[in-house]
Amino acid sequence: MSSFTSLRTTMVDTQIRPSDVTKYSIISALLAVPRELYVPANLREVAYAGQNVPIGDRRVMLEPRTLAKMLDALNIGPTDLVLDVAAGLGYATAVAARLAEAVVALEEDQDLASEAESTLAAEGVDNAAVIQGPLTEGAPQHGPYDVIMIQGGVATLPQAFMDQLKEGGRIACLFMDSECGAVRIGYKIDGAVNWRFAFNAGAPVMPGFEAEKAFSL
Repeated sequence: MSSFTSLRTTMVDTQIRPSDVTKYSIISALLAVPRELYVPANLREVAYAGQNVPIGDRRVMLEPRTLAKMLDALNIGPTDLVLDVAAGLGYATAVAARLAEAVVALEEDQDLASEAESTLAAEGVDNAAVIQGPLTEGAPQHGPYDVIMIQGGVATLPQAFMDQLKEGGRIACLFMDSECGAVRIGYKIDGAVNWRFAFNAGAPVMPGFEAEKAFSL
């Protein structure tokens, strides 16, 4: 057994299960996807640490616990179409692809998008497509989506995401208020998104998702 396989098992046993994530499908996906392949090459040694992994410009790969609890709250099913926003190097996409029918991975940075596409292809993740484009606009051409998840901190959420969510769909968002953050799950009912608190977490607010500045004279 490779050291990374051992670290993956330890991650699940010490970070995921104690956080009340017990769904077999999520545990199985986390044990199967080699997280070390989806981090910057120079950070492979910390791939399984319980922390966000920086990928540049206030962007991170969310810590395993945050992603697992997000997936647990979203309850992705085998017929769901998922939009993974700020996909980075593709880890959350690879995990979600084991739960969903298909995943659209949206990434703005051309280098990250290219690398994610290469790694996902090399790993045989054939039900995911990487789309390169502005994160704040979503990917309307492939929607609407059953599930939307956003891989980073948000202060203001663009309306585009509400519009691209199917009626009855779910969206997970890590809202940051100064240093404190909370993951909320939004449910689209009768055209409006109703938010419910899921758990506390933290990540930098991504470029484009900052709080709107109040106008003053």
